Amino acid sequence: MRLFLSAAVVLALAVAPGAYAPRSGADEPPKHPGHRVLAQDKGHVAIVGTDGKVEWEVECKHNSHDIHLLPNGNFLLHTAPTVVTEMTPKKEVVWKYEAKPKEGYKGRVEVHAFQRLADGNTMVAESGNRRVVEVNKDGKIVKEIALKVDHPDPHRDTRMVRKLDNGNYLVCQEGDGCVREYDASGKVVWEYKLDLGGRPAAPGHGPEGHGTSVYGAIRLANGNTVIAGGNNNRVLEVNKDGKVAWSIDQKELPGITLAWVTTLHVLPNGNLIVGNCHAGSDNPQLFEVTREKKVVWSFKDHKTFGNSLAAAQVLDIKDARR
Repeated sequence: MRLFLSAAVVLALAVAPGAYAPRSGADEPPKHPGHRVLAQDKGHVAIVGTDGKVEWEVECKHNSHDIHLLPNGNFLLHTAPTVVTEMTPKKEVVWKYEAKPKEGYKGRVEVHAFQRLADGNTMVAESGNRRVVEVNKDGKIVKEIALKVDHPDPHRDTRMVRKLDNGNYLVCQEGDGCVREYDASGKVVWEYKLDLGGRPAAPGHGPEGHGTSVYGAIRLANGNTVIAGGNNNRVLEVNKDGKVAWSIDQKELPGITLAWVTTLHVLPNGNLIVGNCHAGSDNPQLFEVTREKKVVWSFKDHKTFGNSLAAAQVLDIKDARR
């Protein structure tokens, strides 16, 4: 026996409580708009648009550890182990600073972090020299902060360094496994030492490696500090007393394994953008995650960039902290 239902009955069933009806496009959550990405790897600096296409690029064979698109539209780039370069979109070099051994020191020097300051000077962290300097537009050092370093190494004295709104310096000291805040006189006023998180130390740059080689840190408006753990394979948020307030463990996010955690952005909505270097082609190089630990965007482009993408800036986000 066949049943024939009128259009009215079909409509009634479709809208009846508990009845199944396919969701319309209007009911679906809005698609993430994506982010444009400025980064360095595979012998060049490039901007990749939300459509995945390279919008701009310039040769840069040095494996960069910091990168900035400046408010004036120029780029502040890490173009050699000791060199910070300001370049226009037309690829004209308009400013350059080369770190050299300070007086009384004859060892190697490396630069791993830099920042254009509001007064036009540029902050540069000099590993080997064990100092943070501020350099004016003429390349002259106008301020110097000596760093406390327990395990000196010209490759590991510092990683990411940022001058804070209060005038202090937040310094990631890879070799010491420690984030230290220095005041304007060079006094350590706060520090946080990473631990292994209950896992044994292991060699290697990929997901199999584990240690306390911290890479990045950002001070939040509430006074907490978000830390990109480097080969600690974690993201930590700690309060002023050193207590962990929030974290992402190595394999806590579905489909993502953290390796060498590098880039950090804190977005106005509270989301974090995290850099995941040396994680292999199965993992994204960058991803955006909510405080509920839901991944809402990821960037995986192993054609333009490779497995050593450490320095990246996600563009077009107003008031992001990084």
